[in-house]
Amino acid sequence: MKPGPLALSLGDPAGIGPEIVVKAWNELRHGGPPFMVVGDYQSLASASGGGGAGILRQVVAPAQALEAFADALPVLNLPLKSPVVAGQPSSAAAPSIIQWIETAVGLALSGAVAGVVTAPISKAPLYEAGFKFPGHTEFLGELTAAERFDGARGPVMMLTAGGLRVALVTVHMPLAKVSAALSIEAIVNVALVTADALRRDFGVRSPRLAVAGLNPHAGEGGGIGREEIEIVAPAVAALQDLGIDVSGPYPSDTLFPEAMRASYDAAICLYHDQALIPVKMLDFWGGVNVTLGLPIVRTSPDHGTAFDIAGRGLARPDSLIAAIRLADQIAQARAKEPRG
Repeated sequence: MKPGPLALSLGDPAGIGPEIVVKAWNELRHGGPPFMVVGDYQSLASASGGGGAGILRQVVAPAQALEAFADALPVLNLPLKSPVVAGQPSSAAAPSIIQWIETAVGLALSGAVAGVVTAPISKAPLYEAGFKFPGHTEFLGELTAAERFDGARGPVMMLTAGGLRVALVTVHMPLAKVSAALSIEAIVNVALVTADALRRDFGVRSPRLAVAGLNPHAGEGGGIGREEIEIVAPAVAALQDLGIDVSGPYPSDTLFPEAMRASYDAAICLYHDQALIPVKMLDFWGGVNVTLGLPIVRTSPDHGTAFDIAGRGLARPDSLIAAIRLADQIAQARAKEPRG
């Protein structure tokens, strides 16, 4: 049976999503991986540089997308209810943005598509419309919660670029709240999900994990904070008792140099910037966000909506292209080793 394409939800149509989607199709149309866009046809037409109907094709089924992909960008058209202006986000678009995500996820859960790639969303307009989730990751966890999954359950956010993989224990949280949010259980869960995903999705037979500390010098034996002693080290010990190849806690400033990166397959980071800074230093344009521990494959570019340059033809599609390719690789890895 011929595998399905990926489903790409368009994200915020006032951002750079439509532009980078068109550019990604231009890059991938002859070699793939094939994808179909779930979103607003007119937004893509406006972003196509005048190509419009010449490069877009409306489809109603993934099989049509596979047939069309080399010649035209396939679009499952779920139109916006009101016009959108590039660079001007509006909560009026929120219901459509949410619908596009839900539709893409539904297609993946049904097996009609190989996985989901999400173009960037902006949280503020969604919150104005009543969206109750911190972001894509948590929303995807909710949408897939009822589906059976035989691995360690997420959602867990992983970022990858330049040979580095980092998984986050806390995500979009004020730094002042991170310490109180950490627990042995949270670190253990993220590490278990990460180890399982490395085997299942990335082909790492014997995953090695390294856990970052929270404080400078990993607490300096308790002299600069006790989180390492009371939370992180006990979590590492618990994981070792469970048979996970894991070490730490390590000071953040020594965890990411090239020589150290060779000693682990993924780093477990405790807060957002601890993970994101090294990823973006290694490859600012090509980082990918992967959601681990879900019954579907999901990736996204590691950047936002960039409203300041939307509609100006300046956006680079590198990260989206990398996300599409990685989603395809993970889907192929899962197809080779199905779990019953």
